[in-house]
Amino acid sequence: MADDKDVLSKLKDLAHLKNQLEDIQKRVEEEVQAGIPQGGSLLASPFLKGFLAGYVVAKLRSSAVMGVLIGTCTGIYAAQSFDVPNIEKTVKDYFNSIKKGPN
Repeated sequence: MADDKDVLSKLKDLAHLKNQLEDIQKRVEEEVQAGIPQGGSLLASPFLKGFLAGYVVAKLRSSAVMGVLIGTCTGIYAAQSFDVPNIEKTVKDYFNSIKKGPN
């Protein structure tokens, strides 16, 4: 009988761990759907890349609102479909190279 209780408590522990893993998986999936990269920041998100593309298009067009909308949609599509460079890493590398000066 003592072994039965031990097995039962182990099964309860396993069920609890399974529930915790499912919760973690659900949170990670929600973050991925929101466009937040794992271990990244807002600067690496597809939303910001799309917004920056929208800003550039808005500067090129006379209608700022229409330009931002078209550019944002274009930028989001490009960020999801193509390998767009990480803006945060690029900016940090640029500033680090400025600090080091010419070789």
